[in-house]
Amino acid sequence: MNKFQAWIMAARPRTLPLALASISMGAFLAAAVDLFNWQIFLLSALTTTFLQILSNFANDYGDSIHGADSDLREGPARAVQSGYISPLAMKKAMFIFGFLSFACGVYLLLIALPSNQLLLLIFLLLGLAAIFAAITYTSGSKPYGYAGLGDISVLIFFGLVGVLGSFYLHTQKLQWDYLLPALSCGLFSTAVLNVNNIRDIRTDELAGKKSIPVRIGRRKAITYHWLLLLAGIGCSLVYVIINFESWWQFLFLLSLPLLIKNGRAVQQKTSSSELDPYLKQMALTTLLYVLTFGIGHLFV
Repeated sequence: MNKFQAWIMAARPRTLPLALASISMGAFLAAAVDLFNWQIFLLSALTTTFLQILSNFANDYGDSIHGADSDLREGPARAVQSGYISPLAMKKAMFIFGFLSFACGVYLLLIALPSNQLLLLIFLLLGLAAIFAAITYTSGSKPYGYAGLGDISVLIFFGLVGVLGSFYLHTQKLQWDYLLPALSCGLFSTAVLNVNNIRDIRTDELAGKKSIPVRIGRRKAITYHWLLLLAGIGCSLVYVIINFESWWQFLFLLSLPLLIKNGRAVQQKTSSSELDPYLKQMALTTLLYVLTFGIGHLFV
């Protein structure tokens, strides 16, 4: 493997659909009320993509330093642990992508909120919090991912902040029922993390990483996974029922067979190598859910 391939591996392209899912959901909701802005969408997508890569780099670095990525790990090879990228080079890359995330986010806010200094400050603080969360998930002296708090962080940033924040930048307005599709995005994104954590349950336990599956055991983690999937679909169903205008709004149910396939795989696949492809499958299913939900609402 050459250096370029190692950096691509460390960036984990299969997780990038999640960076686009919540931003796209907010954009679709804005388009449904005729307030979509292409410039805001593209800048939002670029900012969150930088954030996702930053998070992946920090995770590669942090897990190698703290021991979750070891020779016992059964998932895909990690760049730092495998020696393809040095810890120092990875730390420099984290700084670069942290700066890119911040710079792109500031430009986005200046475009979307040019005359509201208070809101600009609030969104700036949210952006800094997102950067901090991306870095400290598995890096630093007390990474919160090792305390089992990753699921809450994903629900907040890939769901509530991502969807509602994106929608607000387009429209400068919010309404309470948008919490439901935002929660759906967050719950499905949390399910992606749960697949990852069930896959790594043995090595995480040995490294002292108290993920949800490590804390509650594999059997209960499978039940938890089904609850994430069902709650995600349930939130969207409630939203459509409350705002029903056309049967097109149920188009997102096309993603249901893929969600069921993912849940059954998590339940039946016992080896890490068998389960690993379903991390990518769940990420792509989340993006498909957003696309079908959004397209369905554009036909209303």
